[in-house]
Amino acid sequence: MIRFRPYPGLTIATLIAVAILIGLGVWQLQRLQWKLALIDTMNRHMAAAPLSLDAILALPPDDAQYRRVALDGAFVNAAKAYVFTTGAGGAAVYHVLAPFRVTDGRMVMVDRGEVETPQPGTEIEGPTHIVGVWRLPDRPGFFTPKPDLARNVWYARDLGNMADVHHVTLAAPDLVEADATPNPGGWPKGGQTVVDLPNNHLSYAITWFGLAAGLAGVYLAYHISKGRLGRV
Repeated sequence: MIRFRPYPGLTIATLIAVAILIGLGVWQLQRLQWKLALIDTMNRHMAAAPLSLDAILALPPDDAQYRRVALDGAFVNAAKAYVFTTGAGGAAVYHVLAPFRVTDGRMVMVDRGEVETPQPGTEIEGPTHIVGVWRLPDRPGFFTPKPDLARNVWYARDLGNMADVHHVTLAAPDLVEADATPNPGGWPKGGQTVVDLPNNHLSYAITWFGLAAGLAGVYLAYHISKGRLGRV
């Protein structure tokens, strides 16, 4: 026969803590399903045929993300900007952003890709066909430095302020990240869209569930050591 005489206060505290830890584990499993669905959606959008500007603008904003779009028009090179960031290897690079005027006159911002230094000579003049990925850029943070307008260097893809500085009206707050089609002279290098999202939710869930099990084990071991749990 098993006799168990739990300490009331310790038991209540342990039950609350275990319930919280299990709840966190369940939440991470829910986040895992959300992340898997998001990755699947991104992959399907990236694999689908490119849409027109009208088609992409007709979609709900969330559904438009990571879809490919094809545009015909010309770059407004006088309104280009350089965005300082880091490349895949951690080296400093600059993304070249320029408004693109489609054939009906509307304009969207295009991230043409990376260059090593902010310098002229990478422009494309005249009628151009581009294909890229539709993205909503991250907003500048509280600690994002202000742009260096003298050098035309920005530290975030702040499309609204870029458009205001160059007196450009954009058709959408999103931008097009150009694909890896080579540019004349090799620069900028497109195809910089990041589609590899970290997915550590399963390991987080296992950690929370493990902590819950460990706490329950400590609770039982403590009662055994005090002679309050055992055979009689």
